[in-house]
Amino acid sequence: MSRTIRAAAAAAALSPALALAGLGLHLRRNMGAPGFELRRAAETSPNAIDGIFANTEPGLPRAKASLKMLVNMVRDRSTEGAPPGPVPLVRPELPAAPAGLAATWLGHASVLLEVDGRRVLVDPVWSEYASPVPFFGPRRLHPVVAPLSALGEIDLVLLTHDHYDHLDRPTVHHLARDTSAVFVCPLGMGAHLRSWGVPGHRIVERDWDGVVAVRGLTLTCLETRHFSGRGFRRNTTLWAAWKVAGPDHSVYVGGDTGPSRVHARTGAEHGPFDLTLLPVGAYADLWPDIHTDPEQAVAAHADLGGRVMLPVHWATFNLGFHPWDEPVERARKAAAAHDVVLALPRPGQRVDLTGARTQDALRAAVPAEPWWLTSG
Repeated sequence: MSRTIRAAAAAAALSPALALAGLGLHLRRNMGAPGFELRRAAETSPNAIDGIFANTEPGLPRAKASLKMLVNMVRDRSTEGAPPGPVPLVRPELPAAPAGLAATWLGHASVLLEVDGRRVLVDPVWSEYASPVPFFGPRRLHPVVAPLSALGEIDLVLLTHDHYDHLDRPTVHHLARDTSAVFVCPLGMGAHLRSWGVPGHRIVERDWDGVVAVRGLTLTCLETRHFSGRGFRRNTTLWAAWKVAGPDHSVYVGGDTGPSRVHARTGAEHGPFDLTLLPVGAYADLWPDIHTDPEQAVAAHADLGGRVMLPVHWATFNLGFHPWDEPVERARKAAAAHDVVLALPRPGQRVDLTGARTQDALRAAVPAEPWWLTSG
């Protein structure tokens, strides 16, 4: 055997090992900061013990999972959790200057807010999969509505927690490289951002009840009921909702939350809110206290003192075991029953609430047609 052939054979033998090592490195980078850095942040918080954060309310009773139940749920996820056809998208039409109050739903929990002349990008995820592993895990049910570069100059990137469908390393890397945005996040998440190359001076972390003023907006980190974790350990970083307030408007960014008494407390202390972003999808009896169902989300909106509710956390990733459009149908019925103004944009559609003060004006400003019935 010639030296060339032996070298080629050795390279061929090494290639699977190199590919596996590369995949392992990619996986580790996507998981974020090492545990010792996360513990360092948690040690500063009264909401963490031994490096682990916790909800202040006890867990709700959970359904007992049987093998038959799990098989049926997996079947339902594969057959009912996807849309019957292409999801109708809208190419965002954004003004040169941000408005007083507007929101462009970009799919799932990603929203571009305009608050008193500033742009705030919430939980941006542009990857194809909400997963640390390439080509595996929950995959997009529709394409991204536009490239990040089409969103204009971003003032703030606002993050609610570190799950893969809310915090995406490639998207963070792009925003850190191509914008001057300040990243605002709950305690501990800054370690992930720094590990991905975001400069420390562009990261602001807050614990629950912490307040920060950034670029003309005041942001308050608010308690919510959920959990966190990108690796094998849960609750190593904090999860939060946010109040985003300018001189004239305020928005409640709910992130992920389960039903909780904290919404009423937040409404009493920080409300009312001109707009609430609340999750309506990926609920299940197996996890009753980490995601609100649509009726619970509408109730939370009322507790918060919200004027307009934008349902998020549905339509883009198949994370639950319910039909694709069930969250929005149930939310629409619950909103009608409680006289709640519900904004129902297509992914990519902008909702401008600037100047709408009365209930009638708000209803006229929001899209309300059941566009999801045209899918397929």
